[in-house]
Amino acid sequence: MRRPVALRLQAALGTLALAAAAGVVLTMPETASAAAGGATGYATQNGGTTGGAGGQTVRATTGTAIHQALCGRASSSTPIVIEVEGTINHGNTSKVSGDSCNTAADKIELKQISNVTIVGVGSGAVFDQLGIHIRESSNIVIQNVTVRNVKKSGSPTSNGGDAIGMESDVRNVWVDHSTLEASGGESEGYDGLFDMKDNTQYVTLSYSVLRNSGRGGLIGSSESDRSNGYVTFHHNLYENIDSRAPLLRGGVAHMYNNHYVSLNKSGINSRAGAKAKVDNNYFEDSKDVLGTFYTDEAGSWQVSGNIFDNVTWSEPGGDNNPAGPDPQSNTTVSIPYSYTLDDASCVPSVVSGTAGANKGLKVSDGSCTPQSPDPTDPTDPDPTDPDPTDPDPTDPDPTDPPSGTNLSIGAGSDGSSKASGTSYGNVRDGDMSTYWSPSGTTGSVSVKWSSARTVAKINIREASGSQGTVGSYRVLNHDTGAVLASGSGAGVIAFSPVSLEKITFEITGASGTPKVAEFETYAG
Repeated sequence: MRRPVALRLQAALGTLALAAAAGVVLTMPETASAAAGGATGYATQNGGTTGGAGGQTVRATTGTAIHQALCGRASSSTPIVIEVEGTINHGNTSKVSGDSCNTAADKIELKQISNVTIVGVGSGAVFDQLGIHIRESSNIVIQNVTVRNVKKSGSPTSNGGDAIGMESDVRNVWVDHSTLEASGGESEGYDGLFDMKDNTQYVTLSYSVLRNSGRGGLIGSSESDRSNGYVTFHHNLYENIDSRAPLLRGGVAHMYNNHYVSLNKSGINSRAGAKAKVDNNYFEDSKDVLGTFYTDEAGSWQVSGNIFDNVTWSEPGGDNNPAGPDPQSNTTVSIPYSYTLDDASCVPSVVSGTAGANKGLKVSDGSCTPQSPDPTDPTDPDPTDPDPTDPDPTDPDPTDPPSGTNLSIGAGSDGSSKASGTSYGNVRDGDMSTYWSPSGTTGSVSVKWSSARTVAKINIREASGSQGTVGSYRVLNHDTGAVLASGSGAGVIAFSPVSLEKITFEITGASGTPKVAEFETYAG
């Protein structure tokens, strides 16, 4: 379990009584928080998904308390980890107002905010007939929760019927080890379990259970809503779902090592120009598990290593284009992140042992055997230690270049979109006359190795004439998505030593177009 950052005692004592009355309790350092390990899949891209890592940790036992925790932050982007225990429902979820939040009474509202983790702890977190609503937000982690029986019609209603719904310019969401379930289809008042609409991108759903619903979920609300995508689904169980497992309208999705059981009408529905990469999944006792259905606007797919166990296929024609009975690839999909596949034959047992809430956050490493998480998070330094971004107190001038070998020389590199005429390799060539620039004022550049290296300091050196352009930044362990350091301005940045294969310098604010001449990395 991840150890929370220590709270300042004075602030804790000043607010504890008020918070406790509303169902939120400030968590002291001894209490465990979110799980070890970081985001996977597409949620690792676009700067990564870390949620509230590094922020204050609070405990909430009501929906109102969750909203109060959001509204009590210094700003809408102040990192926070909200540990949830107990049942969250309409009766204990009310609207809370504040400058750092925008909430509503009938749902958990994550709107116009960033850098938030919601994690179930203790005896578990159940969101009963009440959905989690993400709008105009980024860097959100939802872990180890159950969301059940959320209705779009009937009584009570919440969140348009979605268990978890994302809409309107949402970026970087990781939902992990959660259980999303309904008790019927649209005629009973239920809608989707996991929906993404209106420009939602860089999302991962991992080690989760979706069951007993007419609709598993969708990417894109209509054939014209094609601004969504870059979504990963891995090690999930889809069980007793009529259709939409998921439905893809435009965009790119990657499905690997999922177990699909009793898809009653259709499964992965790639349409309207969507591209699906479908690797090492196990489809069982189901119908039309892959294809383009209910439209004449086709999508495409790349398939590899899947097992089809008692799967039936309908005849093609009109708005019905199943991929089977012998699914073949009709496109290629390039995946920008690393991942390890379990063999499809063991997917049912691996998913059974890992997926869903309250399963101990077990994961798979490709060995076909569920693995327990490390009880400590190696990316989270001891909260009693000094701030890892602080300079070494024994170093009288923290701007001095680090000693030792620059590990970047001879390494690889990549990053986000770059300005014309520049190269990622310019940041690791030892030549201050060459540089990398993003295409605008923000972007990221990474240094990577073929095997893990221990890194404790980096030195960001700006090109001549552009010194002082770099503003706010984050240093990320690209392997896990953990934030190693954050601050403002280029120069030497120190943090607790960490073993990794790829480290990313993300510029989140600048006074102009940054020019990074060198991205140096050091072991100490």
